[in-house]
Amino acid sequence: MATYPIVNKETGEKQVIEMSVHDITEWYKNHPEWQRDWSEGCASGVELGEWMDTLVKKKPGWNEVLNRASKAP
Repeated sequence: MATYPIVNKETGEKQVIEMSVHDITEWYKNHPEWQRDWSEGCASGVELGEWMDTLVKKKPGWNEVLNRASKAP
């Protein structure tokens, strides 16, 4: 299930709906007064931040592994 921030064209009311990707097009056809609220951004599967920092914070032993790898020829 994906979440979609939407806004009512007439009233400006904002909501977030949760629906499958396949059903959202039909929902928009049945509810023409609502549209996607792109000011809220779009979904992303990317984590923010440096991957090494994230890895070391979750598993501190990786710091040693990364240090050894950086010294390898």
